Amino acid sequence: MNKEINSPGEKRYTHLFFDLDHTLWDFEANSRVTLLDLFNDLQLGERGVHDFDLFHKNYLVHNDKLWDRYRNGYIKVDELRWKRMWLTLLDFKIADEPLARKMGVLFLDLLPTRNLLFPYTLEILDYLQAKQYQLHMITNGFEKTQYSKLENSGLDKYFTHVITSEGSNSLKPHKEIFDFAFQKAGADPAGSIMIGDTLEVDILGGMNAGIDQVHVNHLNKNREAVSNQQLPTYTVFSLKELETIF
Repeated sequence: MNKEINSPGEKRYTHLFFDLDHTLWDFEANSRVTLLDLFNDLQLGERGVHDFDLFHKNYLVHNDKLWDRYRNGYIKVDELRWKRMWLTLLDFKIADEPLARKMGVLFLDLLPTRNLLFPYTLEILDYLQAKQYQLHMITNGFEKTQYSKLENSGLDKYFTHVITSEGSNSLKPHKEIFDFAFQKAGADPAGSIMIGDTLEVDILGGMNAGIDQVHVNHLNKNREAVSNQQLPTYTVFSLKELETIF
């Protein structure tokens, strides 16, 4: 970690705000399983998708770029949902908009039913709950989709409040979604902390809201600063390491 652990008498956190996708819920693994089902059910191999692994890899690239455009207000939700499929199909010279739209709908139907979590997810949530921390979630995902993910993966019982971008009418890293979360949870920012995987979304969001942050660095990247050149308050490389902070 990049910061020494709080010693007794220093700051005590009471409200822990988690991100969901890529932090607790393994988006890449779950999306891969879902896309593989679509690949087989829709016979994409016969339509020209000659390499599923490449298809999945390209999908993740397009999805990330479109989410960035969505967060910055350049596109709407519906465009995000089908265009990530459309652009991935185009990589294989398949210009079939009805197919892309159908895949967008089926993908969102299937994806939230998946339940692959990062190692030690349930154990760390049990640990934190036993220590009387108030656990909440701030996610940029869609309301119905995120609640379905939480229910199907058994995570719903851990979180008192789940704040989505759709429900709050804001997005991380904007300060407004955090203000909404603090009000809903009755949380004092001074005793709150944001825990997430994405520097430019979760960590910058925490900084914008004036609270400490934990960067969950599952990908084991080199220590990085956010765009404002600040380092996260803490960096961990596995969820188990959260025990050393809390």
